[in-house]
Amino acid sequence: MTTDSPIIVAPHPSIPGVATFTMNRPKALNALNESMTKAFVPAVQAVANDPSIRVLIVQGAGEHFMAGGDIKGFSETLATPGEDRKKHFLEMIHFLHSGIELMQRMPVVTVAKIRGACAGFGMSLGIGCDLSIASEDAYFATAYKAIGLTPDGGQSFFLPRLVGVKKAMELTLLSERVSAQEAAHLGFVNRVVANDQIDAAVDKIAAQIARSARGSMAGAKRLLNSSMQSTLSAQLDAEAESFSSCAAKQDFAEGISAFIEKRPAKFD
Repeated sequence: MTTDSPIIVAPHPSIPGVATFTMNRPKALNALNESMTKAFVPAVQAVANDPSIRVLIVQGAGEHFMAGGDIKGFSETLATPGEDRKKHFLEMIHFLHSGIELMQRMPVVTVAKIRGACAGFGMSLGIGCDLSIASEDAYFATAYKAIGLTPDGGQSFFLPRLVGVKKAMELTLLSERVSAQEAAHLGFVNRVVANDQIDAAVDKIAAQIARSARGSMAGAKRLLNSSMQSTLSAQLDAEAESFSSCAAKQDFAEGISAFIEKRPAKFD
């Protein structure tokens, strides 16, 4: 992708196994427009198909993560009849949602680096990543209420699981701005760091995960993501299968040897 692309996927400049996924409309606070929507799924597919990528840092260009949907683009649909608008947005969102599903399924661990505005679809994307790290100046809003819409991007799936149904109702129905500190307290952000430390903090986390056994990280992600829809028996079976599959890999032998020899493990 060129630097003019609405989404840029690139290898991390200094950490092997880590890539960055940058939403690239900084002058519009990285608001989601039609061109970014069309680029979203191919960008996620490129990551999922690249075996060298273990960790993906999801970020916005400039000072903001993503301020939600592009209101100017929305306004351009108003000249069409309601049923035509429904068809337009239904097709667009189904396409976009296939990328969200792939992000959840792929073995790559996703880490959201959130600064500034994180609203609407941006909030869905940010809290839907496996880990979410926010700078002190980050702020969150469900945002859909203001323009007469309901959540997309998986927000109605992720939010109740992270904060409970009652609090998710409050955040959605009142749509009040939430600070980074409150987001961490509620549990939809993992950590809050100083504005000038967020790059280093996210890089440290990404490097730590990238050095870990790939099967272990991917398996843990898969188990945790499936647990809320599983019975205890099904989840125990899934754990047994994942544990034993990891034990059959060379990384397990390396981990055991490193532990006994009191040295850092060097996983493939």
